[in-house]
Amino acid sequence: IFNDNSNKVLDLTAMAIKMEEIRMQDLYYPLDTYVGNLTGYVADCPLCGGTLGCTGQNVLDGTTTYNDSQYGTVNIIASSTSLECGSIVTYVFNNEKVTGIVLDRGVTGTNLDLLVRTENEAYSIGRKNITYDVLRFGWSRSNS
Repeated sequence: IFNDNSNKVLDLTAMAIKMEEIRMQDLYYPLDTYVGNLTGYVADCPLCGGTLGCTGQNVLDGTTTYNDSQYGTVNIIASSTSLECGSIVTYVFNNEKVTGIVLDRGVTGTNLDLLVRTENEAYSIGRKNITYDVLRFGWSRSNS
């Protein structure tokens, strides 16, 4: 932020508003960070109906990703109601950065459940402790 005011008076409120505007434009700047467990699940598990709790979309056809208008192709995850539907998170798993969107429910606390195609994939994930960043709360990027 540049101040070309001749007497160098700085309006701290205006500067704070501008800084928040800049931060919100950076889609990959974390709004919050959580710690939880990551597990995997398949759409046809014994307690699953094959439809996503947030959208009603049927994923029994093997769909595990979603095309988001801001973040592109992201993985579908289930969360508790601690994260709104449409929330975007990133975490590192097996040395790769993963971006996911909350489109399903069914877990507790701050845990995440990654939708995968096969039971073997779900078993290979196991239960891993992860730290994840929230990039978007719900369908709009806002931290309030």
